[in-house]
Amino acid sequence: MNPMQPLHLFEGIGVELEYMIVDRQSLAVQPVADQLLAAQAGYITDEVVAGSLRWSNELVMHVVELKTNGPAAGLQGLANAFQQGVTEVNRRLEALNGQLMPTAMHPWMDPVRDGRLWPHDNSLIYRTYHRIFDCRGHGWVNLQSCHLNLPFYGDDEFGRLHAAIRLLLPILPALSASSPCMDGCPSGLLDTRLQVYRDNQKRIPLITGRVIPEAVFTCDAYQESILQPLYRAIASFDPEGVLQEEWLNSRGAIARFERNTIEIRTLDVQEAPVVDLAIAAAVTSVLKALTAQRWQPLSSQQDWPVEPLVTILDAAIRDGERASIDNDAYLAMFGLDGSRATAGELWQHIITTLATEQPEELTPFMTILNTILTHGPLARRILQALGQQPDLDRLAGVYRTLCQCLAEGRMFLPHR
Repeated sequence: MNPMQPLHLFEGIGVELEYMIVDRQSLAVQPVADQLLAAQAGYITDEVVAGSLRWSNELVMHVVELKTNGPAAGLQGLANAFQQGVTEVNRRLEALNGQLMPTAMHPWMDPVRDGRLWPHDNSLIYRTYHRIFDCRGHGWVNLQSCHLNLPFYGDDEFGRLHAAIRLLLPILPALSASSPCMDGCPSGLLDTRLQVYRDNQKRIPLITGRVIPEAVFTCDAYQESILQPLYRAIASFDPEGVLQEEWLNSRGAIARFERNTIEIRTLDVQEAPVVDLAIAAAVTSVLKALTAQRWQPLSSQQDWPVEPLVTILDAAIRDGERASIDNDAYLAMFGLDGSRATAGELWQHIITTLATEQPEELTPFMTILNTILTHGPLARRILQALGQQPDLDRLAGVYRTLCQCLAEGRMFLPHR
């Protein structure tokens, strides 16, 4: 696909998967992303083309991102492309005694001791973030996610897509939570990454907001209500204007007007690319239904303020698929009758409904989605495998298995 060609709703998708680089024996984070990219490119760089993907750096030296090389026409075939990318990265890392580890957080890394900022191209951006926010915390150096970029064309499509995404964000952790551990033990949350993510820029709270974006539905209103206030809020901290870009916005979904997409950022990365792609298929299927006004008219979708959506998100961050949704109006947005349901029950209803209406989208991924619906998101399965009060040896054993799952492209199921 021509990346310069204007794309309408769901005519393309961009997928980004972040992974941590760890030592093959100890699983300690390895700050060697620059050596990995140099081995592929032949010189130090922050991004390199590798087949149908690009590999790129992130804020810290122990994280690498694999992403589609421009917009893909659809999700079919992407799981194989990403798995081949994982295989090639692991092959390159063998010389450094490293490997990729999945999940959204390292379970025992010390962010102050182990976090090293990227020192090469674009390092001014990272140094500026560090100067303002102090990037020595989990919310900066210990979080890996899956980003989805969905296109829009014009105000009408932007308004429909933004309304749909805002409604869906609160229940995404019920499918994707993969970060139940931090500092060497279970944190008490299934999606610890989202919790530390939303606190990492609290010096200027407007940057992340409430994670759920405000109810704005035109491009001009987004600029006026979200982006311009961010630029003004950070101006005195960033007089050179290094961070005055769209990506400064850290909400759970952000408009990228430079490429006419909305980027969803609240998905934890999974144990294998095929699982990320299955969740992406579920997300896009729901968004197609919402933008087509399958259950409720657009006016009802756009009428939701931030606060009730944040209440549902809070519960999903803590409890994942077991989060209780005591909001009949929210359930009705997805065609589910009743005054209460768990997030897992809501997803069961949604996927069962759409599997018959959008079989071309969901059928290839139904085995994976049914496993998640039956056994819970990856975070739940990790906790089941860890058992009560796990020690570091138990943590290491489970996360070694997760590394094997990533290398082999298979789901993780606890067998205790």
